[in-house]
Amino acid sequence: MSWRPFWQPRRMRARDYRMHSVIDVPVIAVDGPSGSGKGTLAARLAVALHWHLLDSGALYRVVAWSALAEATALDDGVALAALATRLRTRFEVVSNDDVVVWVGTRNVSKPIRDETVSIAASRVAVLPLVRSALLQTQRAFQHAPGLVADGRDMGTVVFPGAPLKIFLDASAEERAQRRYKQLKDKDLGVSLRALLESIRERDERDRSRAVSPLKPADDAVVIDSSALSIDAVFEQVWRLACERGLTPATR
Repeated sequence: MSWRPFWQPRRMRARDYRMHSVIDVPVIAVDGPSGSGKGTLAARLAVALHWHLLDSGALYRVVAWSALAEATALDDGVALAALATRLRTRFEVVSNDDVVVWVGTRNVSKPIRDETVSIAASRVAVLPLVRSALLQTQRAFQHAPGLVADGRDMGTVVFPGAPLKIFLDASAEERAQRRYKQLKDKDLGVSLRALLESIRERDERDRSRAVSPLKPADDAVVIDSSALSIDAVFEQVWRLACERGLTPATR
């Protein structure tokens, strides 16, 4: 058997290439609630593997940001779906902790994190037409040599065939503490109690929504990061990726 790099698809007949070429590009799906650390984990994996990155949550923020800019009603599923399909979003992983979000040639990393946009994104994300419109957009990120996909339904809906699925969880209290520290470090006034309440409300919305509810895939590895550092979580996931033949020999 001839040697091939860990990321290279198996040799296929020409008539089978169109059907299988995308499927053969490996995906690591990282799902979990807000504040669990999945975004940082996904970025670190993308850097270590030299793979592409998909931040699915940012896509919904981009749609919400564009809708607000264009005065599109946040309950108009048809108009929002049309908007979602024409946006051209990409992610540039600058470092383990720095991901730049581009829409066309514009860096929108900061404006899409505005609190107004965050609230709008939570409304947009529950609309079935918007989720359906973004499904193909998300799957289009699957390019060689591989993709790390961060979200809430990556392993259950978007990439159900991913060879490695991680569901990264943490207690609501721990996630509130993490968010509180982030905001305090930025000199932003915030109430820990209000953060905890907001996180619990969002968890309830995400887990109870009719379309793509937040839950682990049946074959996902569930990791509770409440008492773990991001380095410990990364090493655990890296070992799983090694066991499944998704990683290079060294990093």
